[in-house]
Amino acid sequence: MRIKYLLLVAAVLGLMACSWVNLTPAGRNIRILGQDGVASCKKIGKTEVTVADKVIGMKRKESAINENLEVLARNAAADMKGDTIVPITPIQKGKRVYAVYRCIGF
Repeated sequence: MRIKYLLLVAAVLGLMACSWVNLTPAGRNIRILGQDGVASCKKIGKTEVTVADKVIGMKRKESAINENLEVLARNAAADMKGDTIVPITPIQKGKRVYAVYRCIGF
């Protein structure tokens, strides 16, 4: 019985670190910069992205949440014809807002 419990715990912990979000080919071209890196760029909008911050009632790793949010934001920026994103809010309950910029060719 103890082995089954340990396997279940290991599986849950493994799931908490997993990434279920795939970066699109267009999203691969999107850069992530800080606010100081977009001074000469044109802001074209914002995107708010959300991922699950808990799996089976357990909090996911902050790094995994951040990675998933960045992937979603990069994909969204590509759809908006941007080339750069800047996080503008902290992560709260698996949600974050990013500004989308066009820097190249502007």
